Amino acid sequence: MSGNFDLHIVGAGGHAKVIIELARAAGWNPIGLLDPAPVGSTVLGVPVVGDDSVAPQLFEEGHTAAFVALGRNDLRRRIGLRLRTIGFRMPTLVHPSAVVSPSATLGDGIAVLPQAVIHSCVQIGDFAIVNTAAVVEHDCVIGAGAHMAPRSVMGGNVTLGEEVFFGIGAVARPLSVIGARTIVGAGGVVVGEIPGDMVAIGVPARPRARQ
Repeated sequence: MSGNFDLHIVGAGGHAKVIIELARAAGWNPIGLLDPAPVGSTVLGVPVVGDDSVAPQLFEEGHTAAFVALGRNDLRRRIGLRLRTIGFRMPTLVHPSAVVSPSATLGDGIAVLPQAVIHSCVQIGDFAIVNTAAVVEHDCVIGAGAHMAPRSVMGGNVTLGEEVFFGIGAVARPLSVIGARTIVGAGGVVVGEIPGDMVAIGVPARPRARQ
């Protein structure tokens, strides 16, 4: 049987490096990576043990915790749901330097990276990322699979839909709503509502249809 804090991670790229170090800081022991990279190759000392097709076998062998370290929102969410269906526990990883309100509600498989701040009564869906130094103010709702990039800021009562990418340094005014799968570009300022499946850039951010 695996140890209580052993963890398999899906991915072996740049985001996986971040998650390996986050997991260690949060008290977990990454013992294997699931990725198409050659078996036996390593990332920060963690070996690739096969691609994600080996997940059912690993679960049968007693490895019960996994985390998806993929930057693409839809893929991270889809693989996370599949692993949870197999039976894996999908822990939420919170860096010790992050601040998370005790009244916030966090789902499964979420990454909360260094110096992130999550304030009162926030709700964050499964497999989201709250990246380095991002700020989520009171009563915000972040949908499943969404990604708040480094140093992005959401004012109070902002809603991010499922699988939204909220870019580096982006800002949302209080009460703003950003629809599912929309991309807000780096430094964009959201004022009001942005529909789903858009790309929004600029100050204020102007939406246009995704190509």
